[in-house]
Amino acid sequence: MEEKHILKIAGELNITAGQVGAVALLLSENATVPFIARYRKEATGSLDEVAITNIRDRLEQLAELDKRRDTILESLEKQGNLTAELKDKVMAAETMAVLEDIYLPFRPKRRTRATMAKEKGLEPLAKMLFEQGNIDVVKEAGKFVNAEKEVGSVETALAGARDIIAEWVSEDSQARANIRSLYQKKGQYTCKVIPGKKDEAIKYKDYYDWAELVASAPSHRVLAMRRGAKEKFLLLRVTVDEDQAISILDSLFIKSQNAAGDQVKLAIRDSYKRLIMLSMETEIRLESKKKADDEAIKVFVENLRQLLLGSPLGEKSILAIDPAFRTGCKVVCLDRQGKLLYNDVIYPLGSEATTKREGTKIMAWCQKYNIEAIAIGNGTASRETEAFIRGIGLAEDIHIVMVNESGASVYSASQVAREEFPDYDITVRGAVSIGRRLMDPLAELVKIDPKSIGVGQYQHDVDQALLKRSLDDTVGSCVNAVGVEVNTASKQLLTYVSGVGPKLAERIVLHRDENGPFASRANVKKVSGLGAKTFEQCAGFLRIRNAKNPLDASAVHPESYSIVKSMAKDLDCSVADLISNSALCEKIKLEDYVTDTVGLPTLMDIKAELSKPGRDPRKQFELFSFAEGINAIGDLEVGMELPGIVTNITAFGAFVDVGVHQDGLVHISQLSDHFVKDPADIVKVQQKVKVCVLEIDIARKRISMSMKKEHKQSEKPARNEKRQPVKPGKKQTAHPAKPTKNNKPFGDTLTTKLTFSD
Repeated sequence: MEEKHILKIAGELNITAGQVGAVALLLSENATVPFIARYRKEATGSLDEVAITNIRDRLEQLAELDKRRDTILESLEKQGNLTAELKDKVMAAETMAVLEDIYLPFRPKRRTRATMAKEKGLEPLAKMLFEQGNIDVVKEAGKFVNAEKEVGSVETALAGARDIIAEWVSEDSQARANIRSLYQKKGQYTCKVIPGKKDEAIKYKDYYDWAELVASAPSHRVLAMRRGAKEKFLLLRVTVDEDQAISILDSLFIKSQNAAGDQVKLAIRDSYKRLIMLSMETEIRLESKKKADDEAIKVFVENLRQLLLGSPLGEKSILAIDPAFRTGCKVVCLDRQGKLLYNDVIYPLGSEATTKREGTKIMAWCQKYNIEAIAIGNGTASRETEAFIRGIGLAEDIHIVMVNESGASVYSASQVAREEFPDYDITVRGAVSIGRRLMDPLAELVKIDPKSIGVGQYQHDVDQALLKRSLDDTVGSCVNAVGVEVNTASKQLLTYVSGVGPKLAERIVLHRDENGPFASRANVKKVSGLGAKTFEQCAGFLRIRNAKNPLDASAVHPESYSIVKSMAKDLDCSVADLISNSALCEKIKLEDYVTDTVGLPTLMDIKAELSKPGRDPRKQFELFSFAEGINAIGDLEVGMELPGIVTNITAFGAFVDVGVHQDGLVHISQLSDHFVKDPADIVKVQQKVKVCVLEIDIARKRISMSMKKEHKQSEKPARNEKRQPVKPGKKQTAHPAKPTKNNKPFGDTLTTKLTFSD
């Protein structure tokens, strides 16, 4: 660990160096972010996962910078160019851009116009001109005319000298820093349609002739323009005022108003247009792309977190249906642990006789398998299937729930699904996934690539390595926040437990299959390859229900069991008596148990856990209803007020499912009566909302909605609203952002769909 890095990060994050140092030390010992945040609060000063992740990422960035610095110093030394002054500059560089600017003049390069001019012996002339003394330029240049060296005239000699000066200017670190600052502050994206592509690029029509500052361009517009350019529909440039840029360079390099100075001016203009401008444009485009990626990934991560932590129905016997018209509805029956008991196909959307026959089947299966809830996938034929199920006369205590099936087809065709159900086809696997999602969204969704779940924004355009890491961090955070029942968890779920990983997760499942359920947390140590350090990392996040030691079903870490025993002893009761007894817990005097290694933060967590052992941080499952009679986009009317579910949040608004197989957009300007900077401040994924229909475009399948009070009827219920189960969401389409002001229903959408689902 570099002390300078610790001090730098502490300053950047506005925390103490001790906190950063503690996190750095724990990370160096292979501790995970969830473990550090939950069980090492005394060491870190109770830093949360966000702060710890920021420290981790910044440490890695600084380490990468140091690695590049060492490479450059080694190269300079081999070249014989490493002076004390140059070394000091390299060591003082705080960013990769500054470091590369310093190294640029010494970096091995291909033959350039400047190197060829030097080969012709014109460098002395270039130096003479660059000094800008009162010389006879023509006379001095004439001395370098040499037919053998292909310098046939004075003008050829001067042109070569200017090429050398142009390269000096372009490689000057101060010049690059000043021009970079200009691009960062005043650079503009200019976007135009490629000639002849206007008809083909209709989805990018809002960018046919568009310009805006790079510094203020929102991420969704940056990514939309870049995509249009990548698809060869748009010409995208980053430009600044050329006169202003050249003026900056003149102020740095022009010393005299004479003939030599005039030659330097010509070289400066050539340097900017031929070398600096393109270099800076590339750099700023990459920089702005990184910023756009970070913002888009942030949106994706937050949406994913909300989806993964969606309310679970819990252990219920489920009948799950994957609806379809032509091929019929695949039906599966699952027991309370999600085990497949039965599967079949029904065709309920035919004649009255057929409907009655298939309804009888459903009733029989519900009775035979003690069904407590019915899960219906929200894809094709979902509302029709829901209406069929509601019409067959089921018992009132059997809940009927619409389930978001985004990504189910990805799971059903995956290796994971083939391993789980080798003897069943993809339709059965998909229906099982729908049923299990209702039981426990987190446990099922971890089996699917997060990019296929349906809550992203431009996920295929952003840095894929950064996206994967961020999504993996999020999934791990959610899994460890909830905790994992080690005796029933899948290999995929166990993979995300702190310290475990895929290979060890496979060994845990294998050990469980061969030796039966784990009787205690301590028994987990018997798994091959699971050592003391790994046990320390994972134990607190594993749960074992009905274990002999009741603490094994809680989030109390085994390293703190002795503390709980002392608490119970001091209260003259057993550990089992202490757990869930709020009256006894209130008698605990935490100060009595503070030690050199255990402080109040850990003790407060222990007390909270004893009050509600193994508590699930997710909200309780709630039922929800769509408006009756509103099943397709053609059923909508402008002015309708409808209940809906937020299915996706983007930088330009939120998508809401109102049960018509096409999510509507609540533009950011329509989310609230007051100004909204970030849609996530107003809505969350799976939140129940009421919306008013503003516009309907059936041809393009676009619905514009509002959540503003001015568009809603005061205190009146939505049309035909009644209590029905929740439909968490469905496939939705999002559109690259339209560059208009924050005041139109479709203001930040493109005209073609980009599907955020499988």
